[in-house]
Amino acid sequence: VKRATLHNADIIKNLDLHLGDTVFVEKGGEIIPKITGVDSDSRHPMAQKVDFIRNCPECGTALIRKEGEAAHYCPNEDGCPPQIKGKMEHFTSRKAMNIDGLGQETIDLLYNEGLIRNIADIYDLKKEQICNLERLGDKSAERILKSLDESRTVPFEKVLFALGIRFVGETVAKILANRLINIENIEKANLEELTAVDEIGGRIAESLQAYFANPENIRILNRLKEKGLQMQLDEASLANRSAKLEGLTIIISGTFDKNSRDDLKKMIEQNGGKNVSSISKNTSYLLAGNNIGPSKLEKAEKLNIPIISEEDFLKMIG
Repeated sequence: VKRATLHNADIIKNLDLHLGDTVFVEKGGEIIPKITGVDSDSRHPMAQKVDFIRNCPECGTALIRKEGEAAHYCPNEDGCPPQIKGKMEHFTSRKAMNIDGLGQETIDLLYNEGLIRNIADIYDLKKEQICNLERLGDKSAERILKSLDESRTVPFEKVLFALGIRFVGETVAKILANRLINIENIEKANLEELTAVDEIGGRIAESLQAYFANPENIRILNRLKEKGLQMQLDEASLANRSAKLEGLTIIISGTFDKNSRDDLKKMIEQNGGKNVSSISKNTSYLLAGNNIGPSKLEKAEKLNIPIISEEDFLKMIG
């Protein structure tokens, strides 16, 4: 073991760490090395306490620690290079906009050359700007530009996830998109309206409001709209929406004849229901296919959860 993470200031303080200390290390869960204690008897009498950093090592901004959280953060989101590049890496990633050819190294290169400073700048890239850079050529440039063009059809929920709003992961982005339909509705929603959406708590609602209160974010959003990105649910999704499963939680298990599991999950969401991954007393239905897991079936029967087939489910949503 060469390195062991200390995670945050509280752990450093509780361990009473001093420079040059001999420490006890174990592998948490037999995998992750962590420091569990200090051999204070072997400590040098003149050893100084470990002083937790006060400023960002990249941009020099004073670090902040939000109430109820353990970690310190650099608040300079729009001016701290690793944060700016990190947002672009997230935006172009496979689960977000899925832009081929724009990985960490290429984004780093484009940023250092002054060609991109935010996610909207990516859509202003020209072939001649890309192909003359180190390790890139005509084919790389064409692949990137083609992928950028194709990303204009990426569905709204993925665009929302790609924006990198704090606490808005894939699931939350999907829920917000399905309930509030477009980016304008999410921007205008107050705290009460946001927390009324299933699974959106105060922390997520406050993060959303903070994001839309930042003029720089609005400027970038407007540029992305101009570039043709999807900022609302498509017509097919809207046409298939209903409240037939409103308030119901459904777990899917097994394989199905007519639809894939992903298609069934999408149908549940489009009809106002909620997908869950584990059975509890609050589960409304177990949607069972072929080769259903015996443990899930046993638990459903034990908790008296109604078990429905694919045919039953399709009848429910008409």
